[in-house]
Amino acid sequence: MNTIRTVDELGRQLSAARALGRTVGLVPTMGALHAGHLSLIERARHDNDIVVVSVFVNPTQFNNPEDLRTYPRTEEADLKALTEAGVDIAFVPTVEEMYPQKDERVFDLGPVATVMEGAMRPGHFNGVAQIVSKLFAIVKPTRAYFGEKDFQQIAVIRRMAQLEGFDIEIVDCPIKREPDGLAMSSRNVRLTPEQRAIAPAIHRILSESVALCPDTPVDKVKKFVTDAINATEGLEVEYYEIVDAATMQPISEWNETRQAVGCVTVYCGDVRLIDNIKYPARP
Repeated sequence: MNTIRTVDELGRQLSAARALGRTVGLVPTMGALHAGHLSLIERARHDNDIVVVSVFVNPTQFNNPEDLRTYPRTEEADLKALTEAGVDIAFVPTVEEMYPQKDERVFDLGPVATVMEGAMRPGHFNGVAQIVSKLFAIVKPTRAYFGEKDFQQIAVIRRMAQLEGFDIEIVDCPIKREPDGLAMSSRNVRLTPEQRAIAPAIHRILSESVALCPDTPVDKVKKFVTDAINATEGLEVEYYEIVDAATMQPISEWNETRQAVGCVTVYCGDVRLIDNIKYPARP
């Protein structure tokens, strides 16, 4: 595996590969890699001639300085995992390399970015659009891979790619879970043993709510999920919305959408966990 830390060197390497007609798969990450990331890499490895994985904790998408400070950074372990996964290029830049000047761009991301995470974390999705657009412009991948745990983020990235005119296939990949159902996340390492024991209740309750659809009204399903999670000692719901999978807009009736998705953010102590679940699709 080739570890590259500068934009110029990455551009040179990939220009040569593209000149030979090779396809490039990009997996953007913020490091602290786990099996969820490795599943994205496996898919990229299957689909493309060359796999590039970026490892970069992007400061512009953190609206909470403390969250940025405490975000896990495990570069040595990450590079070892990437080597074992058969990655061709690890792109590991510094903040100064990615942002030689302050990025002042503001993207018109539209309604997909104004609800849920967009409402709770002002500026977050604009920061995501900044870094992913930079990576797309540098790598010029054939395909880019993102996990469905960050379901709303994928819609935002599709919108950004459309705005910027990137001809890149955005590939969304299923959530990877621990055996007890907890969605894999780099933030899980911050959970205490006691918190780690209760966190799987989030997915269990989401799964139970699927059985209520479509006979139970949307608002009652939302209440069931919110009340059940909040009744679990140590968990507190920040939001739970049932939305249209394409627009990210909340629905009030099941027949308003072909595919409804329930998106939740839950605090487990001071660790912010996100998850989602798909409700049965309408024909």
